[in-house]
Amino acid sequence: MSGFVQPDFSISGQRALVTGASRGIGHDLALALAAAGAEVLAGVRRLEDGAELARASARITPFLLDVTDVSATRAAIDAEVAANGPISILVNNAGLGFNHDAVDVGEDDWDAMMDVNLKGLFFVTQAVARHMLAAGYGRVVNLSSQAGIVGIRRHAVYSASKGGVDLLTKVLALEWADRGVTVNSVAPTYIRTPGTAERLDDPEIAADILARIPAARFGTTADVAAAVLYLASPAAGLVTGTVLPVDGGWTAQ
Repeated sequence: MSGFVQPDFSISGQRALVTGASRGIGHDLALALAAAGAEVLAGVRRLEDGAELARASARITPFLLDVTDVSATRAAIDAEVAANGPISILVNNAGLGFNHDAVDVGEDDWDAMMDVNLKGLFFVTQAVARHMLAAGYGRVVNLSSQAGIVGIRRHAVYSASKGGVDLLTKVLALEWADRGVTVNSVAPTYIRTPGTAERLDDPEIAADILARIPAARFGTTADVAAAVLYLASPAAGLVTGTVLPVDGGWTAQ
């Protein structure tokens, strides 16, 4: 007998919360987690924004959540856990992304992006992690970006927010590593979604971006979901504090 134990990639029956689930990557992450057997709370700012997801899977429930409202977020998560039990998987997907020349960034631009991408992410994580720590188990997966690892022109605020996410990931991982809760980030390259299609279908823009991706293709939401599902599973129990690029080699250059 070798003593080898087969890794457990199953998340069936676990309860997951995905923030920013109404569209794009978050929408498809909710579907992927549900298809893998998890019971998914799809965080949306309006319940009607989650109606299509609820129709797509009986395992998905729309969950009213505005990550910029810290007190309401905490109350909603506490009430949900009290009523229905622990949330064992948190996927922090909610985020804003817009580009500016650095000299043109206004204070409102800075505050809007930081309130969602960094402040909102932290306080959602805090609210959920309190329950994870009490239960002795949890998986936190933060959606970051390659722009948090390497500089990209006209992304000053976005890169600052995602760089903050990556370092926050490491600090939380250190604090909770011996208490059964892992914290990791996934850092995608340009992902094709309905929201990015217009830019990525522009031949000039596409050529410039693809020249920087050694794999010579844009990412898909399935590429991101594969990384999230792994980090959310019991198999990733010894993986914490890491930033996993899903970028076709962009940041390896």
